[in-house]
Amino acid sequence: MLNIVLLEPEIPANTGNIGRTCVAAGARLHLIEPLGFSLSEKALKRAGMDYWKSLDVTTYIDYQDFLYRNPGAKIYMATTKAQKVYTEAAYEPDCYIMFGKESAGIPEEILVENKENCVRIPMIGDIRSLNLGNSAAIILYEALRQNGFKGMETEGDLHRLKW
Repeated sequence: MLNIVLLEPEIPANTGNIGRTCVAAGARLHLIEPLGFSLSEKALKRAGMDYWKSLDVTTYIDYQDFLYRNPGAKIYMATTKAQKVYTEAAYEPDCYIMFGKESAGIPEEILVENKENCVRIPMIGDIRSLNLGNSAAIILYEALRQNGFKGMETEGDLHRLKW
C-alpha cells in the first residue's frame, strides 16, 4: 500500500482533500505534528467529505517519531529543490511520498540528507509551487500508474450511456 506523508501541514482543507484522494487511491495518510489545525476541524471534514471515516490515517509527534515507527521506509520527498522529476523515480508498492508544510516545504536539513530520493513536479517560469493537494495527487497517481493501478477500478460504465 502506498503512503502519503504530510510534514506539519497547515491548511485543513488541503489535508482533507489529500485524505479523500488517499481513500480513492487505497493509500495511507501519515500526519506529522505540529498540525496547523485540529483533526476535528470542520474545514478538514468538509474537504474530505464523508470519506474521512474510511481513511487509514496515523499521526506522529514529530519527524523523528515518524522515522522510529516506520523503520527502513523508502521515502520520496517532494520539493521544488529536487534535480529529479517525479516521473523519473521508480515507486515501490509500499513506499512513502512526503510533502512539507504549505508555507515552507520540507526543511532543507532533511532534504540534504535524502537528496537522492527528492523529486519535483516541473513548472513554468517563476511559479513557486503548486497547491499541496494537487501535488500529492499528481505524484500519488504516478506511483499508482507505475504499479499497474493494482486493486483499482480501471474500467466501468459511466452514467447511463454506454460508451
